[in-house]
Amino acid sequence: MTVVTRFAPSPTGFLHIGGARTALYNWLYAKHTGGKFLLRIEDTDRERSTPEAVEAIFAGLDWLGLNADEEPVMQFARRDRHAEVAHSLVAAGKAYFCYSSPAELTEMREKARAEGRPMKYDGRWRDRDASEAPEGIKPVVRLKSPLEGDSIITDQVQGEVRVANDQLDDYIILRADGTPTYMLSVVVDDYDMGITHVIRGDDHLTNAFRQKALYDAMGWNVPTFAHIPLIHGPDGAKLSKRHGALGIEAYRDEMGFLPEAINNYLLRLGWGHGDDEVISTDQAIEWFDITDVGKGASRFDFAKLTNLNGIYIRQADNARLADLIEPAIAANLDVRNLDAVQKETLIKGMSGLKERAKILTDLAQSATFYVTKGVLSFNDKAQSLIDEAPAGLFAALANELAGLDTWHEEAIETVVKQIAESKELKLGKVAQPLRAVLTGSNSSPGIFEVMQVLGKPETLDRIKQFEAA
Repeated sequence: MTVVTRFAPSPTGFLHIGGARTALYNWLYAKHTGGKFLLRIEDTDRERSTPEAVEAIFAGLDWLGLNADEEPVMQFARRDRHAEVAHSLVAAGKAYFCYSSPAELTEMREKARAEGRPMKYDGRWRDRDASEAPEGIKPVVRLKSPLEGDSIITDQVQGEVRVANDQLDDYIILRADGTPTYMLSVVVDDYDMGITHVIRGDDHLTNAFRQKALYDAMGWNVPTFAHIPLIHGPDGAKLSKRHGALGIEAYRDEMGFLPEAINNYLLRLGWGHGDDEVISTDQAIEWFDITDVGKGASRFDFAKLTNLNGIYIRQADNARLADLIEPAIAANLDVRNLDAVQKETLIKGMSGLKERAKILTDLAQSATFYVTKGVLSFNDKAQSLIDEAPAGLFAALANELAGLDTWHEEAIETVVKQIAESKELKLGKVAQPLRAVLTGSNSSPGIFEVMQVLGKPETLDRIKQFEAA
């Protein structure tokens, strides 16, 4: 059997972090087993579904590298097929038209509430003939759920789960206007798409029993279920926006995370491989099995995600990082894009810069000085270092450095040390003011590395602005 998994988001909002983990687990399990990963957009809620949300889901999955093996299925486009199945169940005596009025349903709810029991349709139209139907009521179609015994699901994460059938009701599969309900659409689509494994959040576990009843009524094989625990916030409460339940585009655009770091972190939220923390995609595909996912909810921790992102930034290719932060730097400089010289300088400086960065937004901020043209802006500490620099220091630096024939770190360091010795200063008393005039900050990669990356002409131009100091 070829394993076929699916990710089936509703485009009523953007791809959030919990949905991204569900997609990742489905994608990894398909790759691990040599199967297929499919995508279905469950857009039957026409009032809340938007094209913008659909595009955001596609973009988010593409950014994470979780690409489907076939074209996406749009659920709303299949509504006629869903209705066809509902009517076939009526014809087979496994579903029925229900003519209960809104007033009757309200009465049922109020009675159940008064008696302290859950609301459950009482099946009053289960065996009645349509000839008894009252005028003016458009019927819904309800599934005849089993009345006796237990329904059992052997879940790959939750284990064996059992529900008494008398707890299930004859739920609606086709509304009065002829449109299918979520329960019907999901089952028909999963069957038609050949889904063998349904991997989703454990908030859908109760749905699984209702859906099993529909599979059984149609005589279809029930897929293997795996209901994964939800992600909680650091305080153990349900994940919310204040915890990090944001659209994936916020992690990409606003917070500066790399997709491989997001995937690695989400992978470890509920699944593990010994003490391994940094896990490549290839390793994840080799090691991942849905049966190894734990039953307990995981807690989202921004600090851990940020630290992991820093590891991936340090491992990333310098040119790729330069490409990723270029738009933010261009915005900092109020230009449309960087020129070729600026881009080359940025790439050269990336080795030192990325050792200090944990997110791309910080990397962009710390890199801006390399490509700034004209006078830098100085933070307060940098300005203090410049103001307190020994008299004549910058003139001496400009003069001695101008005579260097070979512009590399070792040669630069030798000259700067000689100037410090000649003025009877500790190296830091020279290097720190020098850092300030070259970077606008009191913190940067090694100052001699900075000077090599900037190049001789730019370094001298920046120092000479302070010769008179």
